Amino acid sequence: MKYQGYLTKMAISCESDIAQYQVRLDDHEIPLNEKIGQPIRIEYLGEIRCQGCLRKTNKSFSQGYCYPCFAKLAQCDRCIMSPEKCHYHNGTCRDPKWGEEFCMQDHIVYLANSSGIKVGITRHTQIPTRWLDQGAMQALPIARVATRQLSGLLEVIFKQHVADKTNWRTLLKQDAEDLDLSLKRDELFELCHEEIEELQGEYGLMGVQLLYDAQQAEFRYPVTQYPTKVSSFNLDKNPLVEGKLMGIKGQYLLLDTGVINLRKYTSYHVAIDC
Repeated sequence: MKYQGYLTKMAISCESDIAQYQVRLDDHEIPLNEKIGQPIRIEYLGEIRCQGCLRKTNKSFSQGYCYPCFAKLAQCDRCIMSPEKCHYHNGTCRDPKWGEEFCMQDHIVYLANSSGIKVGITRHTQIPTRWLDQGAMQALPIARVATRQLSGLLEVIFKQHVADKTNWRTLLKQDAEDLDLSLKRDELFELCHEEIEELQGEYGLMGVQLLYDAQQAEFRYPVTQYPTKVSSFNLDKNPLVEGKLMGIKGQYLLLDTGVINLRKYTSYHVAIDC
């Protein structure tokens, strides 16, 4: 079947033992798990339509925005990548209403095991989607905080002792070795107890709640064969991707000819034949 439209990140569900994927092109949702082992062809048709204002743009910023939207929208501000730099309290948020809806709500600080252990943050409503998007094999909530900024401040404390980035090449070469994340949580709480207490003293115990009894989640992905060497496709340099689909993990398609991060190409107009 051949489909055409503007890409958004893949939809993922975990209602079965293996994560279930759908590629989304406009209103089309293409189930992908059943395509494992079959040829797939993706062609970039040369147009990007900003997901903010829908105008055509020659270059994508912040995964799918034109430059004017990138420069003015709250969801593209520097504090999205570095939540501890939130400036809402200074009255300088680009869009206070957006900030209230997305940032002034409970966030979860978590440990995940994708390419090894890492600390991360997400809105409480994005669990487990965030973990699946990252290709996590295991994940454990370790704190619940009142705002996005607080999640960033707590993450900064923890990342002195644990990584805050996923090694995407390692992620795509193998399954992560099983870990007991609760042991690492307890170790972090002990190492960071003074800084945590200082944060709780400033924002209150309800503002920064440590989670001692959360359950560790585990995920599996539809991968029949990992590449021995990870080579990534770049639609901006070569608009055609072809190969046999060997697996899906995070937002990556693993082909026998290379890998592609579909989320990177949000708002690209493509044709998919699979």
